[in-house]
Parts: sequence; structure tokens; C-alpha cells
Amino acid sequence: MVTSGHGAATCAVVVLRSGVVKLVVQVKLLPTPVQASALEATLRACNRAATHASTIAFNRGLRDRNGLQKQVYADLKAAFGLSAQPAVRAVKKVVDAYATLRANLRAGNLGPPTSRRYRKALSTPIVFRPEAAQPFDDRCLSWQHDARTVSIWTVDGRMKGIRYTGHPDQLKTLVQYRRGESDLIQRGGKWFLIATCEIPDAEMREPADWIGVDRGIANLATTSDGTNYQGRRLSRYRRWQARIRAELQKKKTRSARRRLSRRKCKEQRHATHVNHVISKGIVSVAQRTGRGIAVEALDGIRERVRLRRDQRGTLSSWPFHQLGQHLAYKARRAGVPFLEVDPAYTSQRCPRCGHTERANRPTRDRFCCRRCGLAGPADVVAGVNVRDRARSVWVFVTMPVPPPV
Repeated sequence: MVTSGHGAATCAVVVLRSGVVKLVVQVKLLPTPVQASALEATLRACNRAATHASTIAFNRGLRDRNGLQKQVYADLKAAFGLSAQPAVRAVKKVVDAYATLRANLRAGNLGPPTSRRYRKALSTPIVFRPEAAQPFDDRCLSWQHDARTVSIWTVDGRMKGIRYTGHPDQLKTLVQYRRGESDLIQRGGKWFLIATCEIPDAEMREPADWIGVDRGIANLATTSDGTNYQGRRLSRYRRWQARIRAELQKKKTRSARRRLSRRKCKEQRHATHVNHVISKGIVSVAQRTGRGIAVEALDGIRERVRLRRDQRGTLSSWPFHQLGQHLAYKARRAGVPFLEVDPAYTSQRCPRCGHTERANRPTRDRFCCRRCGLAGPADVVAGVNVRDRARSVWVFVTMPVPPPV
């Protein structure tokens, strides 16, 4: 969970692993002015040290943690005022950032090798922003859950009694399941700690049936039961935010830039909240009725779909992947089976007779089979097709393997 100049991953992600849901919990720190000054000096010193180590690693071709630590450990302590363990964490942050960069290059996330972005990533060392997240392990940071305070190492010495707050459910999760290091981050003048919690999976039960979920733009999610979570309000909110941003950008004043900075990420947080509400509702229905949840596997859809220029912004801001992530981890925490199925022709296939034709969907909202005449809302029909495919996939997955002959 490191933020670097090359866009390595930030916070608030959920990682699914066999037997464990790795959940990121964020709490807000409430430091005094003296404590806040010490935290800011610490964050800046750690990131200056990381940038220095990154330059050494780039110039000398060092990618392993032990080799880089031998080269920069003494310098990080003497020149940047870091103690032993923060210096080790800074080295690890650099090594992780370069590993993330190599993974992004291999995956093509920075374009082809001939692109300008790809060449720039290879030709310059990673630079860490002054306010980039800094990891602290249990030697540098300790939690006092009863008092709701933390004790953290700073360049001005150990700071004790820094208060924190958060949602009661998150605080309870933090006490029970926190594992490993925590990240200190400054965002919008406020201080946060981001901790990783490893929550054991709930016992998975055999589903009585499936709920098919069709994700879209006009309708964010439509289930095979006919429940429709419309996206009109989110679309209006995005247009309103875009209009305000355009008006402020035209002014080009210091006050306008400050307002733009305060509004940064507001739209993203709103979309995340909407996805949480939708996924929570779908998972609760599945849990209550003893069914599983099935969605379309939409990986790579932005590369496969060609759109008009006026549609590209809408697709780029479409939070379908995040909705799938929320459904997946909430389902695992509730013990609800979750499947991703083949998305091919789910909106053109008739669930009754199986006839598949583009003409079956004459408009965006309407489905009418040209063979048997089945008609209904197109998104509901797609959800039914997703549900039917989940039934077939589950039978195949749970089929016992015959013994070898």
C-alpha cells in the first residue's frame, strides 16, 4: 500500500485469499498541533529517505532488499534522521514500489514498450511524494485499543497518546483481526492510519439457487429477481461535479485551486458509497434466501469495447469493477457462494428457448425474442441468463472427480 511517483497502489483495497478476507480498515487520527507537526516531519523525512534509496537502487540496478539495505542503511540513519526500523521499512517500501512497477510493465498497464509512458517509467527512478504513505510495523507503532490512542515513532522521538476515531464496526474489526504493518498517510490536511485486517472466511454453504446480477451504466445493477439499482442519480451527480470543476478551472485563481483541491476524490468517495449500499443489499437478500451470487466476468471490457468520444468518459468512470469486488468480499464474509460467469451474449440470449440474436434486443431497455416471443426488461433478462449459467457452472465445479482407472 505505497504511493509513489509512478502511481503504485494506494489504500482502501480488499484482497481475497483462500480462507481469509484481507480487509483494509482506515481510522482518523486526532493529533494535537505538536503531534501533527512531528507526524508531518516524520512523513517527509521517510519519503526523502525513500527517494534517496530509490535513486541508489535505480543507478546501481539493485532490486533485492538485502543488497539495497547494505548500500543505503547507514546513509538513511545518518543523513535523514531515521532510526533502525524506519530505515528498514523505507528500504522495503522502495523494493515493493519497483516490484509493483515491473508488474505494471509486464501487464501492459503503462502501454506498449514503444510508448512514451513506458519509456519514461524505465528511464527515471521512482520518486516518492512528500505526503506518500509510510508503513510502520509493530516495533514503530503500537495500538492502545481501550484508550483509543496510538504510540508512534517520529523524528522528534516517540509520540504517545495520539487519539484516533472511526466507525464502531471498523474499530471492532481492528481489535479482533489486525495483522502486520499499518500505513500513516496525510490527505487533505488530515491524518489517517490504514491497517490490514485478516478476517477468516465464514463457512460456505450449499446454495439453494442463484441470484444473477447484471451490471451496467444506466442501471448499475439489476438482479434476476427484477430488483433494479438505477444509476441515474449517480450520473446526475457526476455531471454536476464535472460542471463545477469546469467552472472552477476557468477562474484560474488561487481560491479556485484551493476549492478544487478540497473537492478532490469527492466524486470517487460518493461512487464507493453507492457501491457499498448496492452490494450490501444484494448480499443480504442472498443470505436471507440461502442463495449464491453470480456476476459477469467483465475483466478487460474497456479494452474490448469501442465507443464514441462522448461515451468514453462515462465508461472510464463506470465503477463496475469495484462493485464486483464489494460483492465478492461481502459474500465471503457472509458465507454466500460467489461466482463469475462468461458474459458472452447474456443480453442477446433468450433464457427460455436459447435463441441468440442481436435483434432480440431492439432497444437498450427492451428484450423480445424473435423466435418464441419472450419479452421483458433487457437487464432483467441478462440477470436471468447469468443466473442460469451459474447453475451450470456450480454443478460442474461441485461434481465429484471420478477415481483414476
